[in-house]
Amino acid sequence: MVKALAPLLAVLLAPPAAVPAAPTAVAAPAFVPTRFTVEVVGDGPDVILIPGLTASKDVWRGAVAAVPGYRYHLIQVSGFAGAPARGNKQGPVVEPLAEEIARYIRANRLRRPAVVGHSMGGTLALMLAARHPELVGKAMVVDMLPQPAELLGSSASGIRGLADMLESVSGTGFGQGLIDSAVRMFGNDAPVNVRSDRDVVARAAHELALTDLTPELPRIRAPLTVVYANPAPPLAATADGVYRRAYAADPAATLVRLDGSGHMVMADQPQRFAEELRRFLTP
Repeated sequence: MVKALAPLLAVLLAPPAAVPAAPTAVAAPAFVPTRFTVEVVGDGPDVILIPGLTASKDVWRGAVAAVPGYRYHLIQVSGFAGAPARGNKQGPVVEPLAEEIARYIRANRLRRPAVVGHSMGGTLALMLAARHPELVGKAMVVDMLPQPAELLGSSASGIRGLADMLESVSGTGFGQGLIDSAVRMFGNDAPVNVRSDRDVVARAAHELALTDLTPELPRIRAPLTVVYANPAPPLAATADGVYRRAYAADPAATLVRLDGSGHMVMADQPQRFAEELRRFLTP
């Protein structure tokens, strides 16, 4: 009897067979933007800061120091201010940049951050708010119109010939002079301009000149604040009229005029700008 049960007992008393290990989960690679880099500063609600044409992320340093209590994401556009061109080395710049910032917001699970953009950065803030309304909690545009050509007293259609010429000669000495002049007309500082990749600047300026986001303003659901410069206080009524007409499609937009300031509002009126940024970010 015992002999008959021996095979069964051997099976029952045998050590359990090794269980194959479960396959190790491979984490999806983190999203690494190519059209910009990011420096994250501080703690608190998320705020994305986007500089203008040719500019460095450092234009925001004073405002960040003056308005603590937030986690600031300082965007540095590839090809501007000495940064390698990377993903902006060829083709369009502005619209793909807006899409990559939107992807950055999603990839990092930022919960409806505030987006603040100066000049070209303001165009990007408008694009994000209009085209990805679910991602943007509130938006501030600093000294930029929905149709950037209006800053030069023209329109997207009226400036097309000049914009096309500027892009076509960007690699020549004459073209570099034209680009420098265009950047100065937009008000950015020459030292940063010199360090920027002029081909990237030319393509971005070409896109800006032909952009008109006016029809997209009604898509914006986030509260919108527009801070605009008025270098000559006697012309305040003119500046007010230009900005009121430009943003009429978003009647809820808050328009704030800063007298005595040039295009680089953060540098020209740092204390007043910090006050407006604090007011904008306060829940």
